[in-house]
Amino acid sequence: MTTTTLPHTAVDAPPAPEQQRIRLGGVTREEVLTMAAAGVGSLALDWLLYERILPFSGVLGFLLCWYLLFLALYAVAGRLQWDTLTVRERLATALAWSSGLLVTGLILEQLFYSFINGMDAARHLNFFTETMRTTAPLDPITSGGCLHAIVGSLEQLGLATLFSVPLGILTAVFLVEAGATRRGARLVKPVRVLIEAMTALPSIVAGLFVLGVVILTLGASKSGFAASLALTVMMMPIVTRAAEVVVRLVPGTLKEASYALGASQWRTVWHVVLPTARPGLTTAVVLGMARGVGETSPVLLTAGFTTRLNLNPLSGNQVSLPLYIWNYVKQPYPDMVARAFAAALTLMAVVVILFVTARILGRHRTPGARRAGRPLRRTGGAAAAAPMNFNPAGTAAN
Repeated sequence: MTTTTLPHTAVDAPPAPEQQRIRLGGVTREEVLTMAAAGVGSLALDWLLYERILPFSGVLGFLLCWYLLFLALYAVAGRLQWDTLTVRERLATALAWSSGLLVTGLILEQLFYSFINGMDAARHLNFFTETMRTTAPLDPITSGGCLHAIVGSLEQLGLATLFSVPLGILTAVFLVEAGATRRGARLVKPVRVLIEAMTALPSIVAGLFVLGVVILTLGASKSGFAASLALTVMMMPIVTRAAEVVVRLVPGTLKEASYALGASQWRTVWHVVLPTARPGLTTAVVLGMARGVGETSPVLLTAGFTTRLNLNPLSGNQVSLPLYIWNYVKQPYPDMVARAFAAALTLMAVVVILFVTARILGRHRTPGARRAGRPLRRTGGAAAAAPMNFNPAGTAAN
């Protein structure tokens, strides 16, 4: 009788260590207590350094030193209970949140400061329906307004957007499509260098360029149209660079499918690339508008200044909201300063309205998708309208 020895099975192997579940995201109690302790400890240490030991003074330096001490203490306290990777992740999270809160606080502070100083003028209806044509510096706040500046800003920004957006998007498409070929790469390089140089161009240089070329050389008068040309010089490189990034993100498979169906390059760009990149192109337009809406020096050099309402941007001086603010905020009369801050609030409202409108117009819709509830159009004849019958063999027949 023989004895059979069974091989060792997996039952004899040592048990695998139990895996611990890692929590991603969220805030734990230990993290909150550690952050609070680091904040209180860094504040006490900062007060001791500023008030007792070092000859330092100033609110800004106190806050900066407190922030640096907080980060240091938070990293040390976290290292006592977490591993190195967790400490780095939570320290980066603290940096991101604190930076975001700082920027948000500065924006809210500017809004609140402008609201407090400009509400005396903005609460009167005449500020939005009258101009400064018959208003003297010592006239009451119930006289005069910024209607002419609102109209000037809208016309100048509208013309500049009309000029810069098509040029910027066409340039971006050229940089992407022509740069993909060996022959077109030679033409792309100088265009790209020119766009990068225009991006860093100071705004006053753009105003001087339009002043020297359009007004002094060609003999044109200062007007809103000349100001829009200066704003176009500032906005076009911003639109081009942002649009180029968006156009490059369009999947190549979409363009290849269009080429496979027999479409030409320009039809592919018009019907596939641009509709697909429309949300990003809207962002590029918004960035360009944000670059040009607050410019003062180009408008001052090319459009001049006036207290009258000028609806014609092609002739005559025309003022904008930034130029209106710059002219009245430096005057020693409280009512004039109040009008300047009220114009700043108006400019913020105009910017928000324009940006929201651009976002609504640029909402994403898949190319070729039909709207909900709209039936498909039949473009063929009776054969196209008839249903398809399939036999069991798998071949289609009418």
